[in-house]
Formats: sequence, structure tokens, C-alpha cells
Amino acid sequence: MILTGPEIVREREEGRLVLEPFDKEHIQPNSYNLTLGPTLALYTGGVLDTREENPHTTVDIPEDGYVLQPDRIYLGSSLEVLGSAHHVPIIRSRSGAARLGLFLHVTADLIDIGSIGQSTFQMHAVQPVRVHAGDRLAQVTFWRVQGEITLYDGKYQGSRGPQPSQIHRDVTQAAR
Repeated sequence: MILTGPEIVREREEGRLVLEPFDKEHIQPNSYNLTLGPTLALYTGGVLDTREENPHTTVDIPEDGYVLQPDRIYLGSSLEVLGSAHHVPIIRSRSGAARLGLFLHVTADLIDIGSIGQSTFQMHAVQPVRVHAGDRLAQVTFWRVQGEITLYDGKYQGSRGPQPSQIHRDVTQAAR
């Protein structure tokens, strides 16, 4: 069951979910708008590899914005630290960003219960799109769970800023 906007506020006030910094202007009927943080991460290699750490760089988003180009993946992050040990957050693009052909979290929208940190946005533009730090590009919904809870304790716990893929850590040395 999805939490309504007023229930998100109440659950945050009771300490059952984290949204910091919090701005009541970001509350929607059943979600909370997330803002783009000040940096982006870009992979610098020609071919990305699931079994290797992929080289990347970070860039500060200039005051006049940063133009995302097609056929690239950009990693941004929420300015907000978010998560919950009681609810499952799901992050999606806001419809206004989607209408510009900007995809965020298309295939990795579920945040595990117990994960607390800034969320990395996997950003892909179908045509050039200028983004600015502080843009409200994404939204988070919170869902009640049923059953025994096992809290997330993985490699992205406590993330700050855009996080490159750590999938290479899932492969054992024997498999290499």
C-alpha cells in the first residue's frame, strides 16, 4: 500500500522514514519530489564491464546547467538523504522530466528497506537536455511492507553523491 503525501509527512515526523533536507513544498498527493544534487558522475571508458571497476570522473554542475547528451549514462544524486526501516522507497522520474525525454531510474527504481542515503539517479536523455542542480527531477513513493523485514546492509549503504556501479564486487574471485 502506497503512503499518501500527508502520511509521508506523519511517518517522517514519527521517525519511521528519512527525508533530509525536508521541504513541505515537495509533498505531492502520494509522493515527495527529489532534487538533483550539485555533481554528476560520468564513465570515461569506451566499454563498460560488469566484472571490472569502470573508470569515471565527477563534474560539478555549472550555474548555467549541464547538457546531458544522448547515448550516455549520467549518474546524479538526490540532494536529499532518504530511506526507511519500515517502508520501501521507489524512485521514478517526475512526469515533467519524462516529457523532456529524460529517463531517471527506469530499471532500478526500488530502494531496499533499510537503505539510507542519497539516491543515485541513472539519467539518460533521448535528446540533449540541460539540467541544473536543484531541479526537481524525481519523486519518491513509500510502500508498506508485509512479512518479516530484513534490513539492507549492502555496498551502497550511506551513499553520498552519485555512486558508480559496484556490480563487479558481486563476482567472486573464482569466477574471474
